[in-house]
Amino acid sequence: MQWFGKGSGNIEDGRGKPSGGVIGGGIGILVVIVGLFFGQDLTGLVSQLPLGDVGQTEIKKGDPTDKEGKFVNGVLESTNLVWEQQFAEMGKTYEKPIMRLFTNSVSSACGNASAAVGPFYCPGDHKVYIDLSFYQDLQNRFGAAGDFAQAYVIAHEVGHHVQNLLGISEKMQRMRAQLSEKEYNRLSVKLELQADFFAGLWANHAQNLKDFRLEEGDIDEALTAANAIGDDKLQKQAQGEVVPDAFTHGTSAQRVFWFKKGFETGDIKQGDTFNSSQL
Repeated sequence: MQWFGKGSGNIEDGRGKPSGGVIGGGIGILVVIVGLFFGQDLTGLVSQLPLGDVGQTEIKKGDPTDKEGKFVNGVLESTNLVWEQQFAEMGKTYEKPIMRLFTNSVSSACGNASAAVGPFYCPGDHKVYIDLSFYQDLQNRFGAAGDFAQAYVIAHEVGHHVQNLLGISEKMQRMRAQLSEKEYNRLSVKLELQADFFAGLWANHAQNLKDFRLEEGDIDEALTAANAIGDDKLQKQAQGEVVPDAFTHGTSAQRVFWFKKGFETGDIKQGDTFNSSQL
């Protein structure tokens, strides 16, 4: 992809020397698996992680100057421009999220988190959190290489921000205490698939931005990433069997389907996964 070169100005860069906070034991293994799904809304989970000192790395605000920082900053700004337009068409005002870059561990409004949880969005502070070393796992462990696969990860997390602004995440949290784990998991799948749809919608409209151009193979990179991190494949890899009632993000086929639907339609009205007859 020819990525968007303009910065968002909404980066908090806390990268630096890795701090303490190593996860251990069975919980650590579980969180690594959850994180590699592409981090769902982790409210109530990250605060429970057995972390050490998350460190006090100096936070630099503004636009990063290194290649990796510029890339994620440009992707974030492209999501801002797309969602500003989408919200304006709905008669709403889009609040831009902040992206917090960190190394190893971080403190958020949702609690302390290790890099092992993967990229995540915290509705408590409207921030997307990512340790950029995650992209190495994405390529080496799941074979999902390429800059557009990386952009898809960011667009998915921004999709959770959109859900938060639209009140969808709040409804999910209210229902959490009223549902069994099995029932809540079903809703979680629909939430995650909608974030995949929103990522596809972003890709559709980003094509119209100046200095942003999709190239041959870009969408395939995103589809490869979506296919690689379905619940069914990850469960099979981690525990040797598939347990549908424990799905929280959707199967590989479902994730691919909803991203493609978002990309092909570009219509936010087509992304109501909660009332879809196909789920």
